[in-house]
Amino acid sequence: MRIAVVRELRDDEQRVALVPDLVGRLTALGYEVVVETGAGLEAQHSDEEYVAAGALIADDPHTDADLVLSVQPLERHEARRLRPGTTTVGFLPVDAVPEVVETLATGGVRSFAMERVPRISRAQTMDALSSQALVSGYRCAIVAAGMLRRFFPLNMTAAGTVPPAEVLVLGAGVAGLQAIATARRLGAVVKAYDVRAAAAEEIRSVGAQAIELDLPTLEGSGGYAREMGEERARLQQELLTPYVAAADALITTAALPGRRAPLLVSRAMVEQMRPGSVVVDLAADTGGNVEGSVAGDVVRIGQAQVWGGRNVASQLPGPASRLYAQNVVNLVALMTRDGVLDPDFDDEIVAASCVTGAPGAAGEGSGA
Repeated sequence: MRIAVVRELRDDEQRVALVPDLVGRLTALGYEVVVETGAGLEAQHSDEEYVAAGALIADDPHTDADLVLSVQPLERHEARRLRPGTTTVGFLPVDAVPEVVETLATGGVRSFAMERVPRISRAQTMDALSSQALVSGYRCAIVAAGMLRRFFPLNMTAAGTVPPAEVLVLGAGVAGLQAIATARRLGAVVKAYDVRAAAAEEIRSVGAQAIELDLPTLEGSGGYAREMGEERARLQQELLTPYVAAADALITTAALPGRRAPLLVSRAMVEQMRPGSVVVDLAADTGGNVEGSVAGDVVRIGQAQVWGGRNVASQLPGPASRLYAQNVVNLVALMTRDGVLDPDFDDEIVAASCVTGAPGAAGEGSGA
């Protein structure tokens, strides 16, 4: 069977779905690996590296592939070129690209979405949302440190003492905890808040002070928070306002899978921050945690610079690609038997991640 690794076409996407170091994992399973010309260049992997690892290079590997690997969803014109019976693995947000999903379904293509891999212990090595959130969280802290025109750490010198920066992180999932840990390693004083009760201990474990508000917690499934109502959101903003105003840098990382990001910080809250303050909104791509943030741009609100994240994991394409590729290879290995892609739909990981082509679905085209 032939696996095709395609070049990403989205302008802001620099990752690649397979790195040279992992080609051998797939060839050992019995696959032939064909990489599209130049697919890994933005992630610092040359065609020659793939060839040395045992892959082939081709200008158009899609048409005769049994399995197509990507990071972003295929473009519709790419999906149309796949022959019936082909399988795709990559991110595939159904609500964002319904026309691509429809094309895959009507074309008899079986597709698996990496963001649908369930958050269970057995699937941790395939959890691309977590691996990419790790990269994004680190990037957020580095962006905040780079934009803030002062030191993160305490500095005691003969000329006097420079106090450390105060950083506030809202959201303590994988990205938030990595942002906290990175800001702490840089020497900042960090405070953090999350609506989940269990997060307080995790915040303390990476060296930050956990902010505890007199509000009900919002524990959800899979380690995510539940969506909050309007009244709770209003009270939360009111209670967080003094913490936001005191911060030199605010980093927001809260997300709800498949839904708009929760609005945590109003424009009025940002306007209370000191001159030179920095806001980094990781969730700007999905609506934003901060009112007025713009994905892929820096805007000024009051005296603060507000950086809106856009495809943030792709801004560190080397490590992001390595982690993502490992997730993909592990999922492919789970679905491989005797050198053939043979998904077991009794397996909850396989069933949950399938979008089109699940056995028994109407017309073989509906999601699992």
